Amino acid sequence: MTPSDIVLTLRAAGCVFAEDEADLIVAAATSPAELDDMVSRRVSGLPLEQVLGWAEFCGLRILVEPTVFVPRRRSELLASSAVEITAEDATVVDLCCGTGALGAVLRAARPGIDLHAADIDPAAVRCARRNLHGQVYEGDLYDALPDHLRGRVDVLVVNAPYVPTEAIGTMPPEARLHEARVALDGGADGLDVHRRVAADAAAWLAPGGHLLIETSARQAPVAVGLFERAGLVARTLTDDDLGATVVIGTSRR
Repeated sequence: MTPSDIVLTLRAAGCVFAEDEADLIVAAATSPAELDDMVSRRVSGLPLEQVLGWAEFCGLRILVEPTVFVPRRRSELLASSAVEITAEDATVVDLCCGTGALGAVLRAARPGIDLHAADIDPAAVRCARRNLHGQVYEGDLYDALPDHLRGRVDVLVVNAPYVPTEAIGTMPPEARLHEARVALDGGADGLDVHRRVAADAAAWLAPGGHLLIETSARQAPVAVGLFERAGLVARTLTDDDLGATVVIGTSRR
């Protein structure tokens, strides 16, 4: 299959950036058989990043495995906001870590941090361990974390699912068919996990510690209320270019 053939095949399958995708697939394939297989998987609807085995995020190449949530560009606001408030010797937790992309960006920018990550999905934990080569735990939110972190976390960065259950069906097939439901479904209003994260955050944050969580512009006022009821001082950041919204809460202690 020639590069031109690949472009035509991808375009026919509905890939908007067929030329760019073809270049990446050709560069990644190590044999004609692998090339054919990669094109076939992409045409079947598998996300490009899962076909390639990696995603670019904040200038880093993040390994991506099948079914694991693919890092989105909008989450670069969450990553950059966390970097700005993270000291070189901070204790950092990447909760609902997925691939571990946020933790990887933080460690690249602040090599001296004590980094921990956790996710409920075994595939995500396996993937994050490949990206972070360190302390990645499997379990449900804070239950996954070692108890010695309680009250010591300086930066808690969270990209929890926030798509309302009824909206899952409207998501692109690449996401709703090929990423774990647990990484997408945020419950009736999309904020079920946010409520649980906010409710127990103060117990895990160090004095003056920060909780950062991605949400939507529509959901942000509710998320701010959740943070404030949990005893955090909350503020909202937005980036119109990225279509991104982040709520940051700071411990009063």
